[in-house]
Amino acid sequence: MSPVGDSCLSWCMLGMLTLTPLAGFHCLAALVISVSLQLPLANDGGSRSSSSESSPQHPSYPSRPRQMLTLPTPTYSLQKSLENAEIDQKLQEIMKQTGYLKIDGQRYPAEVTDLISEGEIGSGTCGQVFKVRFEKTGHVIAVKQMRRTGNKDENKRILMDLDVVLKSHDCPYIIQCFGAIVTNTDVFIAMELMGTCAEKLKKRIQGPIPEAILGKMTVAIVKALLYLKEKHGVIHRDVKPSNILLDAKGQIKLCDFGISGRLVDSKAKTRSAGCAAYMAPERIDPPDPSKPDYDIRADVWSLGISLVELATGQFPYKNCKTDFEVLTKVLQEDPPVLPLSMGFSPDFQSFVKDCLTKDHRKRPKYHKLLEHSFIRRYEVSEVHVAGWFQTVMERTESPRSSQCFSHHQLHSLFSR
Repeated sequence: MSPVGDSCLSWCMLGMLTLTPLAGFHCLAALVISVSLQLPLANDGGSRSSSSESSPQHPSYPSRPRQMLTLPTPTYSLQKSLENAEIDQKLQEIMKQTGYLKIDGQRYPAEVTDLISEGEIGSGTCGQVFKVRFEKTGHVIAVKQMRRTGNKDENKRILMDLDVVLKSHDCPYIIQCFGAIVTNTDVFIAMELMGTCAEKLKKRIQGPIPEAILGKMTVAIVKALLYLKEKHGVIHRDVKPSNILLDAKGQIKLCDFGISGRLVDSKAKTRSAGCAAYMAPERIDPPDPSKPDYDIRADVWSLGISLVELATGQFPYKNCKTDFEVLTKVLQEDPPVLPLSMGFSPDFQSFVKDCLTKDHRKRPKYHKLLEHSFIRRYEVSEVHVAGWFQTVMERTESPRSSQCFSHHQLHSLFSR
């Protein structure tokens, strides 16, 4: 769940699908975990907003629901017991460090009563995100509120999210964390407030995002993912437009690390979670079911799907009523490509094709992607992301002024 966007919610799909040509994909089942956390911050006053932005409400445009897919995983009692003990220990360690926020280089004591909510700006699997004014300084920030429960998996997500953002203070492409406040019932993570996420931006403009903007976005996300892998040994596992944030300064950042996984020998050893719509083929149907591990190339696939969606304004697997149908198409159909009719550059088309290489063994890793001409071009190109972002946000500020921009109009906006 991001500080500015809706995240995929946990879902239930009990059923059986037999795909004769596909070994290992005979059954897919998931459990419902849908806990609505209606816990306002101090002095919230009952403010609620389903928007992921601080601007007024916008009309809801119909879109296929994006749901969280929980893949079955083997149970190892001893391993789980040790893991649960480690989770409890880490929570206790974090509680010792809680109670202050570090903003603009200054450290301030902080309690929950210092956080004045200005409305909810997002919700998802881990809890809710609020736009908050820190009363002691007047800073407006984003605060993710996560309820502590007896559910060890939920506690593990809280710890992972908190651990990653606290350690990633030296990466300009990852959302910055100001600190955390842990109580007996909740965990509050204070973060920088961004403008909106790519998912909401796409809905606001009701059309494609210009290639130049996506070029800068790609550079930022690939570098963020590489940083996570090399600096912290982490795979994100939930790369999608709602976890890519933009703001009026032109910053582009990755967020939401609740379902990130630790890499062992460069591979993820668990099949815990992910968003079905962006899941790589090797995660859905492992080549060797007895060893269902995968590596960071699963996130490369998710990036490719996200780029196709944002570049065309439409999710590439169309006419699917359920995520189950999406999974089937991912496995059975050729990978999506950028339409030739939309005038994308050859190197953008090539980059997306590389990301969406179905055989993960042939799919490039981050270092190889950074050598691609598409990324090299946008590493050095001057792109006025801030100006484009501000213009689009102003033009779509309210439902009355919201309009559907054509592909040509969007590029005209960008060139101003």
